[in-house]
Amino acid sequence: MIMKKRTKLKLSTTHVILLGFLLTVLIGSLLLYLPISVNDGVSVSYIDALFTATTSTCVTGLVTVVTADTWSVFGQVVILLLIQIGGLGVITVMSAFMLLLRRRMGLNDIILIQDSLNLNTMSGLASFIKKVVMGTFIVEGVGALLYMTVFIPEFGMRGVWISVFNSVSAFCNAGIDIISADSLMAYALNPIVNIVTSLLIIIGGIGYVVWWDVIRISREFKKSGLKSLQKLTLHSKIAIITSLILIFAGGILIFIFEYNNPLTIGNLSLFDKLQVSFFQSVTTRTAGFATVSQNHLTDATSILCLLLMFIGGSPVGTAGGIKTVTFTVLILAVVSTIRNKNETVAFHRNISKDAIGKSLAVTGMAFSIVFISTLLLSLCTSAPFLDILYETVSATATVGLTRNLTPLLNTFGKIIIIFTMYLGRVGPISLAIAFNVKTSVPNIIKNPTESISVG
Repeated sequence: MIMKKRTKLKLSTTHVILLGFLLTVLIGSLLLYLPISVNDGVSVSYIDALFTATTSTCVTGLVTVVTADTWSVFGQVVILLLIQIGGLGVITVMSAFMLLLRRRMGLNDIILIQDSLNLNTMSGLASFIKKVVMGTFIVEGVGALLYMTVFIPEFGMRGVWISVFNSVSAFCNAGIDIISADSLMAYALNPIVNIVTSLLIIIGGIGYVVWWDVIRISREFKKSGLKSLQKLTLHSKIAIITSLILIFAGGILIFIFEYNNPLTIGNLSLFDKLQVSFFQSVTTRTAGFATVSQNHLTDATSILCLLLMFIGGSPVGTAGGIKTVTFTVLILAVVSTIRNKNETVAFHRNISKDAIGKSLAVTGMAFSIVFISTLLLSLCTSAPFLDILYETVSATATVGLTRNLTPLLNTFGKIIIIFTMYLGRVGPISLAIAFNVKTSVPNIIKNPTESISVG
């Protein structure tokens, strides 16, 4: 008798990451579809529950129903848990539970964590996970306490829940709030809300790797002074400097573009104009909170915001987009090519060809997602093109800002944005790798090289 060999389905780390996010979204959608998840007298379709679960897990912030008016306390807790899981990453949360249960991590677990966090080394991952989770809760806790100074006097004890929810949402760059349908527009001129929200967005979006690098350097700062900054890793230098340039350049340009716009900041004092402008620059870094109506922005500001959203935050953090480091590597590679240099250099360090190639792939895949989703969304809605593009870039980069198009989407439009948010969160490269068919035959045949004309 011939025994058939049983084949065991083996999932790659990339498949596990993709399925982990998908399973979290589906479980979240089923929980939100329960009657206990909505307020009395409110009914929600499954597509809206699925949309909300996706935007929460993917820490995007686009919503088809008003969070504060639609979801009960139970529903809001579910949303908050999805945001926290999505912000930290499904694999990071799973790994944290493994450590909490004192389960020893095998090599496969370590490789999975490394891939999910996009790290270049496998050393000290358990310690890294512990520090990430602990650091996250500390920052979110401090943010919640600062929020309470504003929300408790206004909302009473409900202000405690609002503060916790907003802190987690801001740190995870989700942009979902339980205050009103107008996001943070009522607090556009409140310095505490602006500063706390901005800092949470920046700290969450700068990336955990940068956190520990800055902490390491700060210990040497008393001894070496400014010279200690030179010991920052190349990754941290690029992430920090690029983020600062984008925030300040974006804030200044928005201030200029909107200065005389009466629908946004035209009628405000100079201080308030600066406050709103810089918050808009920060929130486009995939946070999604709004203190001004996005559809009232000038076209110049909207186009600038499209670029800021597409770039997003930094790697190994809670933000989306193609990432600051990716953007800078591409710019440096272009400059090197124009100057006919063989190497791409940053801070007297050569950037590897692999990093440049991956940056090109990430940007190309992200652009493809934006293009396809914009094309499809244009087929099922008659909204202005800028509104549609704003929506798809916001979904791809997991930002959450909208020119009031999201609540008006039909079923097909919602499905398109759901897929766009999911693809934007799991990462264009992860998607490409997941569908890549590997052959068992090594590629030992080298094809001849031939010159072509480009540009």
